[in-house]
Amino acid sequence: MSQLPIIAALPQLEKALEASQIIVEAPPGAGKSTWLPLWMLERPGLEGRIIMLEPRRLAARSIAHYLAAQLGEEVGQRIGYRMRGESRCGAQTRLEVVTEGVMTRMLQTDPELTGVAMLIFDEFHERSLQADLALAFALECQALRDELKIMVMSATLDGLALERLLPDARLVVSEGRSFPVDYLYLPRNQQSPLAESMGRAILTALEQHGGSLLAFLPGEREIRDCEQWLAPRISDPIELRPLFGRLTLSEQQAAIVPAAAGRRKVVLATNVAETSLTIEGISLVVDSGLERRAQFDPQSGVSRLLSRQIGLASATQRAGRAGRLQAGVCLRLWSQEQQARLSSRRPAEIEQADLAGFLLECIAWGAEPGALPLLTPPPEPLLAAARQQLTALALITGQGQLTALGRQVWQLGAEPWLGHLLLCARQWQQQGRSGALADGVYLACLLEEGRLQPGPLSGQVLARKGALKGAAERWFKRLQASPGQPSGQYMGLLLASARPDWIAKARQDRRYQLAGGLSADLPQGSTLQGKPMLAVAALSQSPRGLFIQGAEPVELAALQQCLPEHFTTREALHWDAEANRVRAEKQRCLGQLILQRTPLTDISPEQKAECLLAEIRRRGWQGLPLDEVARQVWFRLKLAGQKLADQGFAPCDEDTWLAEAESWLWPYLQGLSRWDELSRLDWAGILKSRLDWSQRQLLDTLLPSHLSLATGTRAEIRYREQEEPVLPVRLQEMFGQSSTPELARGRVELVLELLSPARRPLQITRDLAAFWAGSYREVQKEMKGRYPKHVWPDDPANTAPTRHTKRQMKH
Repeated sequence: MSQLPIIAALPQLEKALEASQIIVEAPPGAGKSTWLPLWMLERPGLEGRIIMLEPRRLAARSIAHYLAAQLGEEVGQRIGYRMRGESRCGAQTRLEVVTEGVMTRMLQTDPELTGVAMLIFDEFHERSLQADLALAFALECQALRDELKIMVMSATLDGLALERLLPDARLVVSEGRSFPVDYLYLPRNQQSPLAESMGRAILTALEQHGGSLLAFLPGEREIRDCEQWLAPRISDPIELRPLFGRLTLSEQQAAIVPAAAGRRKVVLATNVAETSLTIEGISLVVDSGLERRAQFDPQSGVSRLLSRQIGLASATQRAGRAGRLQAGVCLRLWSQEQQARLSSRRPAEIEQADLAGFLLECIAWGAEPGALPLLTPPPEPLLAAARQQLTALALITGQGQLTALGRQVWQLGAEPWLGHLLLCARQWQQQGRSGALADGVYLACLLEEGRLQPGPLSGQVLARKGALKGAAERWFKRLQASPGQPSGQYMGLLLASARPDWIAKARQDRRYQLAGGLSADLPQGSTLQGKPMLAVAALSQSPRGLFIQGAEPVELAALQQCLPEHFTTREALHWDAEANRVRAEKQRCLGQLILQRTPLTDISPEQKAECLLAEIRRRGWQGLPLDEVARQVWFRLKLAGQKLADQGFAPCDEDTWLAEAESWLWPYLQGLSRWDELSRLDWAGILKSRLDWSQRQLLDTLLPSHLSLATGTRAEIRYREQEEPVLPVRLQEMFGQSSTPELARGRVELVLELLSPARRPLQITRDLAAFWAGSYREVQKEMKGRYPKHVWPDDPANTAPTRHTKRQMKH
């Protein structure tokens, strides 16, 4: 202990303790977690208790045992630890290592922290949600007690910006001590299983180098797979040890202690070994470059455990484990190019977690999250999803205050929906539903453990009843109830009460529709397939969509009896896409699940029109059955909006008109219920109905549908989208015209489509004068021979227009 690098920072530490806030930066292995707390116990100015927060249960338990051993004591004397469901503290305990919201709950229970001299936040760089929240509460507590000291310890300060939150804090930096580390890059084949790639890299490192080896994998499943691959390929004197949070204390200690003389050790660990724990004797590191992180999707309400590439700080800290005691080697399963692109910032848990429990804690504290001194503000979409969840469970009011049920759930300290499940189970038990509480408690224990299989949850609970008994007894005690034995009878109903949005109804094959609107599939081969209804406990997400990870069958009749408040009856109109018409029905619903439909015939014309209008908007403007006359009116209206705004014509666009359809289309839809009835409407008149009488007259004058020619012909103008209008006219009827006609008082040019006597296109022009002086000669030469009965003068601009042949003109 006396050789630890943190000792060199002792002068800085002595000086820093004069302040109320201290920041300590020290790399892994410097002794900040193992020496510093013991040194604090001897400080004369710190007479009260010291509480040290560790973000991981494994680390908290291990550190407490290590510190107690340094004092030659058992845990529970001067050194103790507390975590949810487990406590080893006594009357003599001065240093408590706590985790998992225990510090938060201590602050909530006693905001002045009576008898506490210092709070230590260890491994703060991991940015756990509970650490962020506890620090915010602690800073508000410190405002009440000037003598309370707060120390924040981190392996690195890069990207933390702690100086913004603690501007007056004293900074203590320990440089640490490390030996050179050689880096080897061995990019893995992405088509090969991770267990095999890691296994081969570990064997290579063991063959080429001496010493014990620490391998980093993203999670328990990958560790077990790699252990299974390596077991038949490794033998004495090499020990193979896994290290992750679910292991027993003896299994964890077996991984942490140094290998015996003459033996080597391979430790397969999650990133708990990155900074939280020191494993002695390691000189080799094999790094998969992956870590497991939960990411909450506020849209679906699903938290996904994702394996993702680690950041630069993690890669550095992992490699540093090889150079703690001697020169070491780090073998990385990625390329040097990838190393150069690693992110320098690790996202905080508050930025991507389900914040329902966090928000419940804030409300119980009496502050909105935005008013708390948080290092990173929570994203609003995550907060909105949390509020929605707490409101749906009746844990908070519409004004954001705790209900009586919400306070009970908060006092339990479980996830909000699990707390709701447990209290519902207790209430049902008190109402005479014998066995409901035992079912709820054992089910909650299984769900907290997280080892869910694809089959019914009740079967899994009964199969693991013995393993769950210890945790169940702790819940019975907290619920102030006598222990009981689970039967499985109420598990589905209890799940449905706590997760009403996840009640699922079979649709087809393995696909289920959830009451909240989501769709999810059962895994292939699940024994739940074919069950009409399920209460879903866990969803997972894959590239192919949502999968039901854990569920229990439920009967509709039992749901109606036990959870009547979740059922509604409504009258609904909808569009029948097959019949292309409005349908009306009475629906018995559970959330968005329609359980029963009864046709309705007594619906008003207004209701039909509303449904028809909704379908029109869904199809869009292009779906309207406009005939050509109506299309021409629409193009004229759009052109008027562009060219005649000073004459009172408003701009026209399809989206705006559809959005305002109640003001112009609604009256014409009264009584209609079928799509084909729309084609019988006078759409041209409907479109013009938005204009008053004077505007209609002005439209017909300035942008007329037809142009009266000198020959008496009423020539139709063809208006077009985003182009000038076209006037198709026989060439002879334009004789005598020296220029192209114009519309809208000269603001709109006409395109002339000059036609032959047989009404075949001869020429398209925007400049009639240029045509007469130019290409008309070629047309004249060709047409004289083809149409000799018609006139083809040499001076068309000064010839009277005609629509007759030469013979008709003589008569």
